[in-house]
Formats: sequence, C-alpha cells, structure tokens
Amino acid sequence: MLVLGIESSCDETAAAVVDGTGLVRSDVVHSQVRLHADYGGVVPELASRDHLRNIGPVVREALDRAGVSMNDIDGVAVTHRPGLVGALLVGVQAAKGIAWAAGKPLVGVDHLVGHLVAVYLRRGESDAPGPALPFVCLLASGGHTAIYRVDALDADHIAELGATRDDAAGEAFDKVAKLLGLGYPGGPAIERAAAAGDASRVALVAPMARSGSFEMSFSGIKTQVAQLVRARGGLLSASDVNDVCASFQAAVTGVLARKVIDAAARERVTDVVIGGGVAANTELRRCTTDLGAARGLRVWIPPIASCTDNAAMIAYAGALRLAAGARDPFGLVAESRTSLERSTRKGRGKR
Repeated sequence: MLVLGIESSCDETAAAVVDGTGLVRSDVVHSQVRLHADYGGVVPELASRDHLRNIGPVVREALDRAGVSMNDIDGVAVTHRPGLVGALLVGVQAAKGIAWAAGKPLVGVDHLVGHLVAVYLRRGESDAPGPALPFVCLLASGGHTAIYRVDALDADHIAELGATRDDAAGEAFDKVAKLLGLGYPGGPAIERAAAAGDASRVALVAPMARSGSFEMSFSGIKTQVAQLVRARGGLLSASDVNDVCASFQAAVTGVLARKVIDAAARERVTDVVIGGGVAANTELRRCTTDLGAARGLRVWIPPIASCTDNAAMIAYAGALRLAAGARDPFGLVAESRTSLERSTRKGRGKR
C-alpha cells in the first residue's frame, strides 16, 4: 500500500508518500518560519494564503521524490483536525480534489494521532520496528501538550492521562523567547542560549512539579520570566538572557520528563515515547532517556524530522485507517478540535 499524506494544520505545508509498513518514500515540508518571524508567532490568515500558494508544488514534489504517480497511490490521507481551520481547509480541499480526480479513497487524520504513530515511521530500511503496545507518550508541541496511554494505533484506544491546563509547552517557549528578544521560533533560540547559560543563577519555580497528577501548567513560568524582565527594566545582558533560558528550559523539560516517566510507571508499561515539536529539544530528550533508564523503561524518541509537523506521520496514520477498511466521504470537514477525549479541564483551581 502507498498513501499520499497531506498536512497543513498550522505553518508547514507538507506532503509525503509512505507505504503500509511505515517506510517513508518521500517527505516534503515547506516551512513558513520566515513569513511569521516578524510577528513573533503564526498569523492564521497569512498561513492559509501561503498554504494555498504552495500545496500544489509540495504535493507534486512528494510524488516526484517517491518516483510515483497518482496511478501508483492507493489512498489519500489528510489532516482535518485539530488546527487552524483556515489552514486545514486548504489541505482538506486539496486532498478531496486529488482523491476525486484520481479515483482514490480519502481518509481524514487527527493531527495528534499522527504524532502518536510517528514513532513507527521508518526513514531507513534498517530502522527499529518501534515500541510495544501499550505505551505511554508525551506529546508536546506549540499547540498541544498532553500525556497519553496508547493501547492501539487509533483514536478509540488512546486515553489522555493528563494535559496542560493553559499554555502548551511549545507556546511557552515561543512567548519566553519573545520576552527575551530572541525571535521566533522560540524553541531553538532558547536551546541555543541555554547551552551558554547557568540555570543555577536564576531561580524559577518549576510548574506543577509536585501536584501529584499528570496535569501541567506553563503560563505561570512564563509570567515569572515576564516579571524578571520587568524588574530589570528590560535591560538584561547577553549572559543574563542565557542564564534565564537555561533555568526556564531545565524547569520545563524536567517537569515534562518526570511526569511522563511517572505516568508510565503508574500504568505499568515498559515503553515510553515522546513526540511533537518540543521533542526536538536536546535537554528533554536527554532527561527523559536518563529518567527512563533509571526506572528500567525503554524510551523511544523519533528523529527530529518525525517530531516536527510532517505529512509522513499523516500518511502512515491514514494507511492504518485504510488497512482497517475506513473511508471518508468527500463531505469531510476541517475542525479545530481533536477527536481524542479530554480529561483535563482548562483553567486554575481544584479538580
């Protein structure tokens, strides 16, 4: 089985061809980072227009790199939730048109399910087969941060164990980077600065570190940084900025790593996965691996290309749906909310 995947949920226009075993035949991503950099974040209207300009060329390039035509494709998979609705609409409408014109089946894919199955993508013939089911996964990105128990690779068998009550972890990275004048995207900028900093020089309280639950909150630590910047009149030296970044990164990644490892221990699973754009952070990868090894757990971390938004994960999730006999009508719509059931309520206060 060969599946064409299309992803346009936020600020990457992506297309990929993946087979039924998870082998990636091609994976093309057009990034909009430069387009949104001056604004310090994604501007939805600009994102939609850029998707519209690039969706056709990106799909054609994915097919060309895979050395196939639509005649060779067995189905079309597209992200249809969650995300920016205007951005999603571009991908969904393109996928409908391509599938209808080629006479191929269409399946919609939940973006979060795509991230959860991305660990099984094979970007080389000799790649490891992936974790055993069930596993516990930390999914951390600019728009979503949650811990899930995955019993099977479909939405009906994925349960949320805890999620952020407010900001996503990646959003906090972006906002803190903006406060410190480091630009966008914030994750890589903070990681670079943190490498030259000393976390012990800046005292930041780790968010919900002792809550006893797997819920998280990242608005408070962002506020701590804002208050620190304000207290110094916005005048921080390069060394000060590096130290703040080191402390912020250590606090956030430490909480994420401890919570997912604790969740795996409570659920009595042996395999732990981290995914999403924040999983590209070196400190999070190291901390999770070390904590997992100390508890006798296997930690699986996809390559960075499989962590950040991509269409290969959408194609593979679509291949699994197609293999199970799923088909979606051409009335498929774009939706802002995930299909995964939520257990964490947004906002402060007792639960």
